[in-house]
Amino acid sequence: MTDDAIVLDGFLDEETIPGDLHGTTARFRLTISPTDERTDEAILPCSVTDAELAHTVIHDLVPGDELRVTGYLRLPRTPDERMWLVVTELAVLQTAPPHSDPAPAAPAHIERYGAYVCCPDVDSTGVQVFTESGTWVGIAPDPDGLGALLAAFEHRQEAGGDQ
Repeated sequence: MTDDAIVLDGFLDEETIPGDLHGTTARFRLTISPTDERTDEAILPCSVTDAELAHTVIHDLVPGDELRVTGYLRLPRTPDERMWLVVTELAVLQTAPPHSDPAPAAPAHIERYGAYVCCPDVDSTGVQVFTESGTWVGIAPDPDGLGALLAAFEHRQEAGGDQ
């Protein structure tokens, strides 16, 4: 049965949750982005039934972490069933960039745009942007301004790396 295992890389965009009252199972959603195009992204529900791995998922992972998961895809057999990945192995490829505010007022929803990590500024309509390696890009005045901010950052990088 090990021939059926698949390996996927993706990002954790939301908090993980326990799958039961005792925390011996866990659930999370993995955002898979094989290209830099947002339309190619897929969100895959994942479950963990190994108690030790579930503890790690619940207590050690944070939104923004890049993960490699190995597991078995469970396809729906009827229209009202869901598809999910039963995770048997998990590795953190890269941890989420540190947040500049040590005590944020509310948890931020993290969005991924290719090689960029974006999260709303809790005090304004702005959007904070970092590269996936944690380099500060800037703040877009609103979500509609992300394209211009990213284009300006990439232009600066091509022109000599001044930030």
